[in-house]
Amino acid sequence: MGEETIAAISTAYGSAGVGIIRISGDDAATIADKAFKSKSGKKISEQATYRIIYGHILNEEKQFVDEALALTMWAPGSFTGEDVVELQCHGGITVLKKVLEIVLKAGARLAEPGEFSQRAFLNGRLDLSQAEAIIELINAKTETAANVAAKHLQGVLSSEIKKCRQAILELIASLEADLDFPEEDFARLSPEEIDSYLIKVETTMKTMLHSFTSGRIIREGLKVALIGQPNVGKSSLLNTLLKTKRAIVTDVPGTTRDTIEEYYNLGGIPLLLIDTAGIRESEDPVEKIGVQKTKEIVEQADLVLYILDLKSGVTSEDQAFLSQLPTEKVLIVGNKIDLVSGEEGKIRKKIKKKLVNYRFLLISATEKIGIQELEKEIKNMFFAEKWEIKDKVFLTNLRHKTALDKALATLASARHSIASGLPSDFILIDLKSCLDFLGEITGETVDEEVINQIFSQFCLGK
Repeated sequence: MGEETIAAISTAYGSAGVGIIRISGDDAATIADKAFKSKSGKKISEQATYRIIYGHILNEEKQFVDEALALTMWAPGSFTGEDVVELQCHGGITVLKKVLEIVLKAGARLAEPGEFSQRAFLNGRLDLSQAEAIIELINAKTETAANVAAKHLQGVLSSEIKKCRQAILELIASLEADLDFPEEDFARLSPEEIDSYLIKVETTMKTMLHSFTSGRIIREGLKVALIGQPNVGKSSLLNTLLKTKRAIVTDVPGTTRDTIEEYYNLGGIPLLLIDTAGIRESEDPVEKIGVQKTKEIVEQADLVLYILDLKSGVTSEDQAFLSQLPTEKVLIVGNKIDLVSGEEGKIRKKIKKKLVNYRFLLISATEKIGIQELEKEIKNMFFAEKWEIKDKVFLTNLRHKTALDKALATLASARHSIASGLPSDFILIDLKSCLDFLGEITGETVDEEVINQIFSQFCLGK
């Protein structure tokens, strides 16, 4: 293939039982033979594909460095589509760096971030959306996110995109045949038939596009800010949801001065819970910074859990702060219900009167009262119905959404041309643009700069 042979540590940095050095390229076997000596004396280059042999890693002076297993995967049946050797050593980072150094001195080049996956794409082992699914799978924060990424890696999204491209391609062929061979006697599509054909493709694409809101949350999670005045129980709620004492809780107002961020799995939805400094006027410069940071976080949050102390009720400060926020992204959480037992009815009426049009519920963070109801309400705010991961394609990548938006715009333009009675040439221009935008998702029509940018975001060794 003429490509340089590359190598990198493919396992996470840190202590582990096993660490892997991956080597890929035409000279993978030759380079590996310089670093590895099998117990049997047989060279790696003499092994069949998909074989594992035991031996030792030796440095340039033939001194022992580590025990290892060498795994062979010859082209085209490897991840990259090239000859690949993986040296499986002990997982200490010092050992792995030493083995990698030996491999690089033997003739390999250190791989760039994502270069193994990029070679898999360039060699036709994966399309671009499948390659992007690798990093989604690695970074998945919940089992649901991992399942969606795995489906993308298997090509479920690619398959739907390719079906749409094929349908557009067939229509382009029919229209071009009509233009190129006007004298030929074959069945021609009427404008109504063309429009009906495009509506079917458009419906499929809109269904995928509609899934992006849920898909983005599955992949990235919801950013949930815990907001309220000092000592209302924000940190207690964080600890209760996480089922661990993550934040310091005291009776002293202003204990939390900086933000605390932790991921929490809510039925497959990764929630980034952000415990913030209590909102109040303060002369303390550190606390002032914390309050300003809280206001910035509120702007970025998908959901604000505004926590009230039910003993104090709704204050003018609460009303003033809430008036700056859109009601649809706020859930009022009345805390310490255990301390006002028997007064729930009165409390609900007061909250409804002072905070009109806000969702609210009552809990006790310390006694774990109402926590399940809170979790259910968060789900209901963002998901009207239960996901069925098994039977649905979720769009999770903003790049894919942008390309699909553009593809749908060109279909709308093509349908407008049909409705206006314009000739087929105008329709073809839009259909070919649609084909290109869909091809950007799978990588068939994307430029090299975009490809390099995508793979540069991958981790080293992948």
